[in-house]
Amino acid sequence: MRCAARHRFFAAALLVASVLVPVTAAPAAAGPGPAGVVPLHVPWPGTDGLRGEGLGSDVAARLDRAVEDVRAQAGIPGVVVGLWMPGRGNYVRATGVADKASGQAMADDMYVRIGSETKTFTVTALLRLVEEGRVGLDDPVSDHVDGVPDGGRITLRQLAEMRSGLFPYSSDPGFDHDFLSDPDRTFTPEELLAYGYRHPNTFPPGERFQYSNSNLILLGLVIEKVTGQGIAEVIEERVVRPAGLRHTVFPDDARIPDPHPQGYTDQTLNNQVADATGWDPTWAWSAGAMISNLGDLRSWAKTVATGTLLNPATQAERLRTLPTGVPGTTYGLGIFDSNGWIGHNGSIPGYETVTVYLPSRQATLVVLLNTDITYQGQEPSSLVARAVTQIVTPDHVYGRPVQGR
Repeated sequence: MRCAARHRFFAAALLVASVLVPVTAAPAAAGPGPAGVVPLHVPWPGTDGLRGEGLGSDVAARLDRAVEDVRAQAGIPGVVVGLWMPGRGNYVRATGVADKASGQAMADDMYVRIGSETKTFTVTALLRLVEEGRVGLDDPVSDHVDGVPDGGRITLRQLAEMRSGLFPYSSDPGFDHDFLSDPDRTFTPEELLAYGYRHPNTFPPGERFQYSNSNLILLGLVIEKVTGQGIAEVIEERVVRPAGLRHTVFPDDARIPDPHPQGYTDQTLNNQVADATGWDPTWAWSAGAMISNLGDLRSWAKTVATGTLLNPATQAERLRTLPTGVPGTTYGLGIFDSNGWIGHNGSIPGYETVTVYLPSRQATLVVLLNTDITYQGQEPSSLVARAVTQIVTPDHVYGRPVQGR
């Protein structure tokens, strides 16, 4: 059995070389919602304003073929790709189906769960608190949260860099069983961390890179302790609103705004494909619970990669990326650099995303999928992103090892 909740980000998710009843959730209201749910501010008007001038018929045709070839080969139900390249043009396409039962077409105005892209929001909130002097990157986590194994030596910086050595709670077999036995279950952050604390730390703090959702759950708790607010409220006030994002939410229940595709996964107890659309996302919390759409992610890609919400010195710290053990990819403070593309990806049962920005070309790429089912051990979102970048930025192919680096 494969783990449903691991955010299979790194070894298999980012680099191709290198979380059972169908649910139709109600849209989030514009007014007050359930406790802890950040409501949408305005209706989504569609993506016509995102299209602009095309890349040219030849390039667009090549991209159409490449995306459709990957979709067919990997068995991806639906794909949305948005590519914006100043001076060359834009490419926005949706292909496949949003709902396999009804045959509803995938559309480019749909909301999806963004999984580990949530980490970019959580760490941005942390860095804004650092700039306010309310917390320090080199604070031991034990200054803020009790009971963390070796917490007196693990710093907040090491949590954000994935260098703490804490065992990933989402790799614990007991968590795997408990979550998959009841995907509607609500977890608290403390319950999640307890699964990881059953295991010894995997290495001394700072020794090396290991992707661990435990790190970001702890940062969520630190943020709540420092501010006295819930993490959803902090991210809304300090990140989402200042970034001008109007369609990005941090839910505490299983609702997903309309329109949205159904999300399909094979991360189940019997390894059969299931509709994971309404699975409760609290198991991922500040490591992966958020929801967004193409328009907001396009904007967020540049914001997070260029540090619009941060001081230049803080952004320089964020982008001081370190080796991950995967050729061509380094990791900073809740952000990665994959052959020049800066950002993050996400994988959660039923959905995958990639949101990245290439500073040298001022280019933005966003990929949205309604499945996390791997193809020959490779993440489908990475396959799509690689196929696109092979055409438009052959010297900066997403997920490909960099020669000579």
